[in-house]
Amino acid sequence: MLGWRGASRYYDPDYRDGFALECEGAKMVREEFGLTNLDVMIPFCRTITEAKKVIKEMDKNNLKREDQGDDRMRVMCMCEIPSNVILAKEFLEIFDGYSIGSNDLTQLCLGVDRDSAIVSKVFDERDEAVKRLIKQTIEVCNQMGKYVGICGQAPSDYPEFADFLVECGIQSMSLNPDSIVETLLHLSGKDKQSKGDVKRNDEHDKSNTDLHKAKGDASLAAH
Repeated sequence: MLGWRGASRYYDPDYRDGFALECEGAKMVREEFGLTNLDVMIPFCRTITEAKKVIKEMDKNNLKREDQGDDRMRVMCMCEIPSNVILAKEFLEIFDGYSIGSNDLTQLCLGVDRDSAIVSKVFDERDEAVKRLIKQTIEVCNQMGKYVGICGQAPSDYPEFADFLVECGIQSMSLNPDSIVETLLHLSGKDKQSKGDVKRNDEHDKSNTDLHKAKGDASLAAH
Protein backbone atom coordinates (compact mmCIF):
# COMPACT_ATOMS: atom_id res chain seq x y z
CA MET A 1 0.00 0.00 0.00
CA LEU A 2 2.92 2.35 0.59
CA GLY A 3 5.25 1.21 -2.15
CA TRP A 4 5.93 2.54 -5.63
CA ARG A 5 2.52 3.92 -6.49
CA GLY A 6 0.78 7.08 -7.58
CA ALA A 7 2.57 10.25 -8.61
CA SER A 8 6.07 8.95 -7.85
CA ARG A 9 5.88 6.61 -10.85
CA TYR A 10 4.95 9.26 -13.41
CA TYR A 11 8.28 11.11 -13.46
CA ASP A 12 10.46 8.08 -12.68
CA PRO A 13 12.69 6.93 -15.58
CA ASP A 14 11.44 3.36 -15.10
CA TYR A 15 7.82 4.36 -15.82
CA ARG A 16 8.16 7.57 -17.81
CA ASP A 17 7.28 5.84 -21.10
CA GLY A 18 4.22 4.29 -19.50
CA PHE A 19 3.03 7.66 -18.28
CA ALA A 20 3.56 9.07 -21.77
CA LEU A 21 1.06 6.48 -23.05
CA GLU A 22 -1.41 7.48 -20.34
CA CYS A 23 -1.11 11.11 -21.42
CA GLU A 24 -1.57 10.12 -25.06
CA GLY A 25 -4.71 8.19 -24.12
CA ALA A 26 -6.16 11.18 -22.26
CA LYS A 27 -5.44 13.45 -25.24
CA MET A 28 -7.11 10.95 -27.59
CA VAL A 29 -10.26 10.82 -25.48
CA ARG A 30 -10.54 14.61 -25.32
CA GLU A 31 -9.34 15.63 -28.79
CA GLU A 32 -10.28 12.72 -31.08
CA PHE A 33 -13.34 11.33 -29.32
CA GLY A 34 -14.52 14.81 -28.34
CA LEU A 35 -15.17 13.85 -24.72
CA THR A 36 -13.98 17.14 -23.28
CA ASN A 37 -15.53 16.43 -19.89
CA LEU A 38 -12.54 14.21 -19.13
CA ASP A 39 -10.36 15.59 -16.34
CA VAL A 40 -7.12 14.19 -14.95
CA MET A 41 -6.63 12.96 -11.38
CA ILE A 42 -3.17 12.53 -9.86
CA PRO A 43 -3.16 9.88 -7.10
CA PHE A 44 -0.97 9.59 -4.02
CA CYS A 45 0.99 12.79 -4.55
CA ARG A 46 3.28 13.01 -1.54
CA THR A 47 4.98 16.43 -1.82
CA ILE A 48 4.76 19.80 -3.55
CA THR A 49 7.95 18.98 -5.44
CA GLU A 50 6.40 15.75 -6.66
CA ALA A 51 3.30 17.62 -7.83
CA LYS A 52 5.40 20.01 -9.88
CA LYS A 53 7.36 17.14 -11.43
CA VAL A 54 4.14 15.43 -12.55
CA ILE A 55 2.80 18.62 -14.14
CA LYS A 56 6.15 19.03 -15.91
CA GLU A 57 5.91 15.48 -17.30
CA MET A 58 2.37 16.18 -18.51
CA ASP A 59 3.60 19.32 -20.28
CA LYS A 60 6.35 17.29 -21.97
CA ASN A 61 3.65 14.97 -23.30
CA ASN A 62 1.49 17.90 -24.50
CA LEU A 63 -1.24 17.23 -21.98
CA LYS A 64 -1.67 20.81 -20.84
CA ARG A 65 -4.27 22.93 -19.08
CA GLU A 66 -4.68 25.51 -21.80
CA ASP A 67 -7.49 28.04 -21.48
CA GLN A 68 -10.35 26.34 -23.30
CA GLY A 69 -13.30 27.95 -21.55
CA ASP A 70 -15.86 25.40 -20.42
CA ASP A 71 -13.85 22.63 -22.09
CA ARG A 72 -10.70 23.38 -20.13
CA MET A 73 -9.11 20.23 -18.78
CA ARG A 74 -8.79 20.25 -15.02
CA VAL A 75 -5.96 18.52 -13.21
CA MET A 76 -7.11 17.24 -9.82
CA CYS A 77 -5.22 15.60 -7.01
CA MET A 78 -6.28 12.86 -4.65
CA CYS A 79 -6.19 14.08 -1.05
CA GLU A 80 -5.26 10.88 0.73
CA ILE A 81 -2.05 11.70 2.60
CA PRO A 82 -1.84 13.95 5.69
CA SER A 83 0.63 16.18 3.81
CA ASN A 84 -2.15 16.92 1.31
CA VAL A 85 -4.23 18.34 4.16
CA ILE A 86 -1.43 20.16 5.98
CA LEU A 87 -0.25 21.84 2.77
CA ALA A 88 -3.66 22.05 1.11
CA LYS A 89 -3.25 25.69 0.08
CA GLU A 90 0.10 24.97 -1.55
CA PHE A 91 -1.17 21.89 -3.37
CA LEU A 92 -4.24 23.78 -4.57
CA GLU A 93 -2.04 26.46 -6.10
CA ILE A 94 -0.92 23.67 -8.46
CA PHE A 95 -4.09 21.59 -8.82
CA ASP A 96 -7.68 22.53 -9.71
CA GLY A 97 -9.19 20.64 -6.83
CA TYR A 98 -9.14 17.66 -4.51
CA SER A 99 -10.88 14.32 -4.37
CA ILE A 100 -10.58 13.09 -0.79
CA GLY A 101 -9.51 9.46 -0.66
CA SER A 102 -10.89 8.68 2.76
CA ASN A 103 -9.66 5.08 2.85
CA ASP A 104 -5.97 5.90 2.50
CA LEU A 105 -6.32 9.11 4.52
CA THR A 106 -7.75 7.08 7.41
CA GLN A 107 -5.04 4.46 7.09
CA LEU A 108 -2.24 7.03 7.16
CA CYS A 109 -3.82 9.26 9.80
CA LEU A 110 -4.36 6.41 12.25
CA GLY A 111 -1.30 4.38 11.25
CA VAL A 112 -3.50 1.38 10.49
CA ASP A 113 -2.89 -1.17 7.74
CA ARG A 114 -6.45 -1.82 6.62
CA ASP A 115 -5.31 -5.04 4.94
CA SER A 116 -4.19 -6.46 8.29
CA ALA A 117 -6.87 -8.48 10.04
CA ILE A 118 -5.11 -7.91 13.35
CA VAL A 119 -5.51 -4.13 13.44
CA SER A 120 -8.33 -3.64 10.92
CA LYS A 121 -10.78 -3.14 13.80
CA VAL A 122 -9.06 0.19 14.51
CA PHE A 123 -9.70 1.42 10.95
CA ASP A 124 -12.66 3.80 11.04
CA GLU A 125 -13.25 6.76 8.73
CA ARG A 126 -15.56 8.20 11.40
CA ASP A 127 -12.69 8.66 13.85
CA GLU A 128 -12.57 12.26 15.07
CA ALA A 129 -8.99 12.77 13.86
CA VAL A 130 -9.95 11.69 10.33
CA LYS A 131 -13.08 13.83 10.34
CA ARG A 132 -11.08 16.91 11.35
CA LEU A 133 -8.70 16.36 8.44
CA ILE A 134 -11.62 15.99 6.04
CA LYS A 135 -13.41 19.06 7.38
CA GLN A 136 -10.24 21.15 7.14
CA THR A 137 -9.70 20.03 3.55
CA ILE A 138 -13.25 20.89 2.49
CA GLU A 139 -13.04 24.31 4.13
CA VAL A 140 -9.75 25.20 2.38
CA CYS A 141 -11.05 24.05 -1.02
CA ASN A 142 -14.23 26.08 -0.69
CA GLN A 143 -12.33 29.14 0.54
CA MET A 144 -10.07 28.95 -2.51
CA GLY A 145 -12.93 28.31 -4.95
CA LYS A 146 -11.60 24.85 -5.80
CA TYR A 147 -13.46 21.60 -6.47
CA VAL A 148 -13.70 19.13 -3.58
CA GLY A 149 -15.32 15.72 -3.63
CA ILE A 150 -14.82 12.44 -1.83
CA CYS A 151 -14.34 8.86 -2.93
CA GLY A 152 -14.45 6.30 -0.19
CA GLN A 153 -16.67 3.72 1.45
CA ALA A 154 -17.93 5.70 4.43
CA PRO A 155 -20.78 7.75 2.83
CA SER A 156 -22.24 4.52 1.45
CA ASP A 157 -22.01 2.65 4.74
CA TYR A 158 -22.85 5.34 7.28
CA PRO A 159 -25.69 7.83 6.65
CA GLU A 160 -24.40 10.03 9.48
CA PHE A 161 -21.07 10.34 7.68
CA ALA A 162 -22.86 11.54 4.55
CA ASP A 163 -24.64 14.10 6.77
CA PHE A 164 -21.27 15.23 8.12
CA LEU A 165 -19.88 15.73 4.62
CA VAL A 166 -22.86 17.82 3.52
CA GLU A 167 -22.63 19.94 6.66
CA CYS A 168 -18.93 20.55 5.91
CA GLY A 169 -19.77 21.76 2.39
CA ILE A 170 -18.66 18.82 0.22
CA GLN A 171 -19.42 19.40 -3.47
CA SER A 172 -19.80 15.77 -4.50
CA MET A 173 -19.47 12.29 -3.06
CA SER A 174 -19.12 8.87 -4.64
CA LEU A 175 -21.50 6.12 -3.56
CA ASN A 176 -21.81 2.40 -4.12
CA PRO A 177 -24.51 1.64 -6.70
CA ASP A 178 -26.63 -0.22 -4.15
CA SER A 179 -26.61 2.74 -1.72
CA ILE A 180 -27.32 5.66 -4.08
CA VAL A 181 -31.11 5.79 -3.72
CA GLU A 182 -31.10 5.18 0.03
CA THR A 183 -28.44 7.84 0.66
CA LEU A 184 -30.12 10.42 -1.59
CA LEU A 185 -33.46 9.87 0.15
CA HIS A 186 -31.78 10.18 3.53
CA LEU A 187 -30.02 13.42 2.60
CA SER A 188 -33.19 14.77 1.00
CA GLY A 189 -35.09 14.08 4.21
CA LYS A 190 -32.43 15.84 6.27
CA ASP A 191 -32.59 18.83 3.91
CA LYS A 192 -36.36 19.08 4.27
CA GLN A 193 -36.05 18.76 8.04
CA SER A 194 -33.43 21.50 8.09
CA LYS A 195 -35.62 23.81 6.02
CA GLY A 196 -38.53 23.00 8.31
CA ASP A 197 -36.45 23.91 11.37
CA VAL A 198 -35.47 27.20 9.74
CA LYS A 199 -39.11 27.97 8.92
CA ARG A 200 -40.18 27.16 12.48
CA ASN A 201 -37.41 29.37 13.86
CA ASP A 202 -38.53 32.21 11.56
CA GLU A 203 -42.13 31.79 12.71
CA HIS A 204 -40.95 31.70 16.34
CA ASP A 205 -38.95 34.90 15.87
CA LYS A 206 -41.94 36.56 14.17
CA SER A 207 -44.23 35.51 17.04
CA ASN A 208 -41.79 36.94 19.57
CA THR A 209 -41.58 40.18 17.59
CA ASP A 210 -45.39 40.44 17.42
CA LEU A 211 -45.60 39.69 21.14
CA HIS A 212 -43.07 42.39 22.03
CA LYS A 213 -44.87 44.83 19.73
CA ALA A 214 -48.20 44.03 21.39
CA LYS A 215 -46.67 44.57 24.83
CA GLY A 216 -45.24 47.87 23.67
CA ASP A 217 -48.60 49.01 22.32
CA ALA A 218 -50.27 48.02 25.57
CA SER A 219 -47.65 49.93 27.56
CA LEU A 220 -48.16 53.06 25.44
CA ALA A 221 -51.94 52.78 25.85
CA ALA A 222 -51.55 52.59 29.63
CA HIS A 223 -49.54 55.81 29.62
